[in-house]
Amino acid sequence: MSAEDHAAAAASGGDQLFQDLDAEATVTEMESLCMRCHEDGVTRLMLTRVPHFKSIILTAFECPHCGFKNNEVQSGESIQEDGHRHELQCTNKADLNRQIVRNNTASITFPEFEFTAPPTKNSTLTTIEGLISRFIEDLESDQEQRREAMPEAFQAIETLLARLRGTLELPEDDSGAASPHAFTLVVDDPTGNSYVENLCAPSADPKMSINHYRRTREQMIELGFLNPDADEAQWTEREKQLVGQRQRINMAEEMEAAKKVMLAAREASEANEILTFPSNCSSCNARCETRMQMVDIPHFQQVIIMSTTCESCGYKSNEVKCGGAIHPFGRRVTLTIEDKDDLSRDILKSETSSFKIPELGLDM
Repeated sequence: MSAEDHAAAAASGGDQLFQDLDAEATVTEMESLCMRCHEDGVTRLMLTRVPHFKSIILTAFECPHCGFKNNEVQSGESIQEDGHRHELQCTNKADLNRQIVRNNTASITFPEFEFTAPPTKNSTLTTIEGLISRFIEDLESDQEQRREAMPEAFQAIETLLARLRGTLELPEDDSGAASPHAFTLVVDDPTGNSYVENLCAPSADPKMSINHYRRTREQMIELGFLNPDADEAQWTEREKQLVGQRQRINMAEEMEAAKKVMLAAREASEANEILTFPSNCSSCNARCETRMQMVDIPHFQQVIIMSTTCESCGYKSNEVKCGGAIHPFGRRVTLTIEDKDDLSRDILKSETSSFKIPELGLDM
């Protein structure tokens, strides 16, 4: 499929721009100039999605004249709101086979080895084993020159290489004693566009933690968000602008999502159906289902009843939310309890309301 055909199909809505990675994924081919021999070569381009992550762009160039080849991975997403730091405990072969997307702005750290690989020129899509093998290959390339010119550096790198090779000898599983070659992998990306595969997705991975952080002034300058000559006042103002922009985008996205949920709930209510959608348990984070239905309360308004039950841990949750708009005025309801019939009255208490019993001095 040519670049023109692919663009036309995407524009007409026939194809999604970023497709799932499978055997039928669309590959675009185009002629491009070889930077080595300056003849025409072929670039293959694939726009795809990494499961449970984001969209990426895979490119592969090959020149039939001089044999030059080049592969690159680029993020198909905008820079995220915050920086992301993935920290993974690698203890077996399955961890070495995890996919990893290393953006060119990400640094890789092995704390046990006191080794950090700085950001690179190109992004890569590989496995953790492939990443470590690449580090070993790069460190080995100049060892012969170091042996004579810098013997101390040579010995230090040999020690590091031995430890890196040891990481590739992890056991098949964690059933036995802890491996002496187990290690921690830290991927720190200020753009938030790097990825380490979660083997327990969509649930949380017990071996991995993901931390979000505010970018530093230096990182903002490197990413082009801030002028290097900006003073502290300009830096603070730029931060406020970015925060305000993110809040507006998030609010717009939340409002759009809320409209879709309300529309689906109304359609289900009119058909007297219960709407079911997937969610995660707030107790154990396992996959579960939430049931929702919009109900008309006589002489009041529409409310949304939501119920979640987790089959993994048994957790149950029930919520009632107002389905209408916020009224222009607040409302205070005072009820005098005189007999048992009053105690049987139904009460709908929203999350913004307070509850008082003056005689008991109770205020909730």
